[in-house]
Amino acid sequence: MIRPKNDTFLRALLREPTPYTPIWIMRQAGRYLPEYNQTRARAGDFMSLCRSPELATEVTLQPLARFPLDAAILFSDILTIPDAMGLGLHFAEGEGPRFERPLRDEWEINDLAAPDPWDHLRYVMDAVSQIRRSLDNSVPLIGFSGSPFTLACYMIEGRGGTDFERVKHMLYARPDLLHRILGINAKAVVDYLNAQVQSGAQALMIFDTWGGTLSESAYVEFSLRYLHQIVAGVTRERDGQKVPVILFTKGGGLWLERIAATGCDAVGLDWTIDIGAARARVGTHVALQGNLDPNILLTTPDVVRAEARKVLSSYGTGSGHVFNLGHGVSRHTPPENVAALVEAVHEGSRVYH
Repeated sequence: MIRPKNDTFLRALLREPTPYTPIWIMRQAGRYLPEYNQTRARAGDFMSLCRSPELATEVTLQPLARFPLDAAILFSDILTIPDAMGLGLHFAEGEGPRFERPLRDEWEINDLAAPDPWDHLRYVMDAVSQIRRSLDNSVPLIGFSGSPFTLACYMIEGRGGTDFERVKHMLYARPDLLHRILGINAKAVVDYLNAQVQSGAQALMIFDTWGGTLSESAYVEFSLRYLHQIVAGVTRERDGQKVPVILFTKGGGLWLERIAATGCDAVGLDWTIDIGAARARVGTHVALQGNLDPNILLTTPDVVRAEARKVLSSYGTGSGHVFNLGHGVSRHTPPENVAALVEAVHEGSRVYH
């Protein structure tokens, strides 16, 4: 396999020399772009957009047409796996994802099985293949999944935005049931990510969005343990090229050393930790991705540029940094602020390389 024409992102993940710091943005294909909203309206609803390889390709490429980003990320959703398990995913307007059949009874948990990604999630693999063809080897394509614990939160609570009472009740009162769910989820995630690599994904990201809500001991037992399994189980090389793996635990700044010790290639950071301090702790073992506060993009281009320079300066000289936000871009972000960020990172980072 030939590396993309712009392989800066892949080289940074592998801590190889780069001419500048590469940048991509979590949720870069999304509601802050007018063209995305037009495509989503044509699709009818969010899941119809996800399930159409043609439309998923269209929206994946939209931010790359606007901004000189250094990577594309598959347009999909982390909840495709539990949807394929039969939990009945739907998106209520203004309320986010909901499951019609959340896991509440022991028999439901015992009946849970990992879906075959080539059968139940074929539309995702078709989208990966189509996006790769459309990119024409210009920039790398990132595949992704939610972490086993984050998926379990939605599967048990039935929706996002909760205080996780049901999950934590199960965690402490019936840990055996939660481990059963997490074990199935880990197998499903490995199968899903490996199918994405087989379909053309060139890097992988695992979103552990809710791992940071746990105590340290619970994080180690119920989230990190399964992240270890995934890193060990996913395809790390294809056609002679390494497939880097990024782990991102939102709120995971306390546990950077433990996350880096999973064997991943890069650790994603949210905005609550100084990236220079993170580099001092783990930067000799892994690359770092992050970590501008997404709300900075709601200000002005001048503020965006100044804050981007602070992140670059904090990381300092050398490779191993992929610039990103500390979480997904807000739907209220002016696109011109994203343009200012990409330009500021590309131009302002060259002095550090």
